[in-house]
Amino acid sequence: MENNQENKLGKKIKVLRLKFELLQDEFARKADIPYTTLTKIETGVIKKPSVFVMAKLAKTLSVSIEDLIK
Repeated sequence: MENNQENKLGKKIKVLRLKFELLQDEFARKADIPYTTLTKIETGVIKKPSVFVMAKLAKTLSVSIEDLIK
């Protein structure tokens, strides 16, 4: 069973992405990150994305990196 803490980031990104009513591929394009990277983050395969990727995600979601990792 998945540990809740482990994929908090992925769940938060998904919730924020859905608020913007964006599909994963649309969001990945907007954020300029590979679609596969986004799906891996959302599903918890990638638990600690690079700061570079985090910055792009945060900017696209109009939040700070701090808000994403809280």
